[in-house]
Amino acid sequence: MADPTDPELLSCLNQAADGDARAWRELLKRFHDRLRRMVALRLDPLLQSRVDPSDVLQDAYLDAYEQLPGWLTEQKIPFFLWMRLVTGHRLAKLHRYHLGTQLRDAAKEVSLFHGALPEASSAVLAHQLMGRGDAPPEAAARAERKAQVQAALNRLEPLDREVLSLRHFEQLTTVEAATVLGITRAAAGKRYVRAVAKLKQALAGSPGGLEGFSQ
Repeated sequence: MADPTDPELLSCLNQAADGDARAWRELLKRFHDRLRRMVALRLDPLLQSRVDPSDVLQDAYLDAYEQLPGWLTEQKIPFFLWMRLVTGHRLAKLHRYHLGTQLRDAAKEVSLFHGALPEASSAVLAHQLMGRGDAPPEAAARAERKAQVQAALNRLEPLDREVLSLRHFEQLTTVEAATVLGITRAAAGKRYVRAVAKLKQALAGSPGGLEGFSQ
């Protein structure tokens, strides 16, 4: 579904459907940063030194362009979430191709609104949360804090960890997260608040805490 209150988006979609390459590029530009953030978050750590998120997106954009007529016909989910889904499927395919039997297990693909996308690992989430800046003499302390954050994330329920990934790291709205997970907006909001509280409680005695999280 295209946002009827966004005439620019509607115009670009209609023009792209008619084969206007410029309009298609404008659509991709609008959502590129958000999609790149999702890929970087969910790219398996084993592939991060070999695969660039931009390459994943280029393939995903080709997939999306080929599938655009189908989305325009049905419009079951908002355009951005559909683009995110197409990108996630491309990422999952990449994981299967490169990792094969090394894939962690089926539980590591989170069942979402329209299929399964690779889960953001607790290691990646901890790295994102802690950020950069591991110059001596703080490197050892930072590594210890990162290990504590990762352990705390591992103790969360998979759905709570996914809500954190969607809302805090991917920066989806509550409505978008609810649509992705197939739950109500109220349930998504409560899940996020509860997940943040659990993580803060788990790290209450750790230096630094979780100042980056907001509810």
